[in-house]
Amino acid sequence: MKIATRKVEDVAIVDISGHITLGPETGLLRSAVHDLVSRGEKKIILNLAEVSYIDSSGLGELIASYTTVRNQGGQLKLLNLSKKVRDLLLVTKLYTVFDVKDDEFMAVKSFDWFFAR
Repeated sequence: MKIATRKVEDVAIVDISGHITLGPETGLLRSAVHDLVSRGEKKIILNLAEVSYIDSSGLGELIASYTTVRNQGGQLKLLNLSKKVRDLLLVTKLYTVFDVKDDEFMAVKSFDWFFAR
């Protein structure tokens, strides 16, 4: 798994590629999110466009990341889910927990209260 972080306006976007599975992958994701939160980032998007597989540990890490950001007063959103990942979120009913976007521009703007109305 590879992770790259970038900023668009005041939103941190974490581009993830590969598999999110038990082992070093979940640790990488955890570290990336904790680093952003510790730097005071409150608006975080996980771009999953290049993620082809997530196991149960990976799902657990997505939930843990969501909880970490929320507990610090921030918001975490998911972007560009593949069909396989989208189906997994639907089956597990986690689709109702996460704010999922299909377009990066709309995802970034969705943090803006005025635009999101």
